[in-house]
Amino acid sequence: MGATVVVGDLEISALWLRDSCICNECRHAGSGQRLRSVLELDPSTSATAVAIDGDSVRVMFSPDDHAGVFSLEWLRVNAPGRAPVFDDRSERGRTPWRAADMADGPPTVSWSQLLAAGPTRAIALGRLFDLGLLLVRGVPTQAGQVLDVVRTFGFVRTTNYGDLFDVRVEPQPTNLAFTGRAIGPHTDNPYREPVPGIQLLHCLTSSANGGENVLIDGFSAAAMLRAEDRAAYELLATTRLTFAFEDAGTVLRATGTTLEVNADGDVRGIRWNDRSVQPPQVAADRVDDVYAALRSFAAILARPDLRVHLTLAPGDCIVFDNTRILHARTAFTDGAGARHLQGCYADLDGLASTVAVLERTGAR
Repeated sequence: MGATVVVGDLEISALWLRDSCICNECRHAGSGQRLRSVLELDPSTSATAVAIDGDSVRVMFSPDDHAGVFSLEWLRVNAPGRAPVFDDRSERGRTPWRAADMADGPPTVSWSQLLAAGPTRAIALGRLFDLGLLLVRGVPTQAGQVLDVVRTFGFVRTTNYGDLFDVRVEPQPTNLAFTGRAIGPHTDNPYREPVPGIQLLHCLTSSANGGENVLIDGFSAAAMLRAEDRAAYELLATTRLTFAFEDAGTVLRATGTTLEVNADGDVRGIRWNDRSVQPPQVAADRVDDVYAALRSFAAILARPDLRVHLTLAPGDCIVFDNTRILHARTAFTDGAGARHLQGCYADLDGLASTVAVLERTGAR
């Protein structure tokens, strides 16, 4: 006892245990939020008594004479150093994929199944979070319907384009997406901070003259770069590039690394867009190396074995993780069957919350 509490083979800081108490004096019953500030957590905290009864561990603390009760099973999983730092958005916690893994197309759910409570909806949203993409079929081809798709799992992220945007040929386009040109692999809005976490594209009218969508798992691409060209990987994980966009009413700039890596060295985000990246501001003797690293990553993104090709039909809505999945499209010609998609953005936390609630309630 004292500053360290010994429970079986565990040695746990008394201060950590005191902070972990979940009784009604220490945590709000409805939210689990702390009722005590860190300033109220006495650094001299120690344990004066420990009693174990089955899975229950009761600890008396000094100097506040507080009793805390803990689950032994919980302590074995969560004691300091036992649980990894939480990061459910990194490559470690998700499933990477290549084109062969999507030979039958991306995970698919019908609009009616997504609306209904039940395991099919829960499984589909879980796969969206795990794999980074989901195809919803049979969404009514009405303007604005894409917003209803978002609301099945999260909240609309409003941007300078409004709640939603139209992807079609415009007479005076403010973005290359609003032309019929081919567009290379990219993540949307790298010039925003934070970048929108989820993107949706709902097909209202398809075109027989091109406009095929291409989807790439950025986590798999980054892993390939790490294995084949470690120097390029390290440069793209540490070199901050600036992305910019402006039109008559908007000026947006943000800076970040092409590969966002967490403290454990796991990739948790991709920021890549040839249309908006600015020339690198690095030391003169590093310029060539940075461009070489960018070329290495671009060459990997061009590999056919990473690319899933998808032609959206009217009523199809593709939903994907914009911090992970790169998307592209082939060129198309505008005509009588003009290609018209409506898109919008959402944030990953809404999806993550919905999936976690469904798991907690046993829907999965």
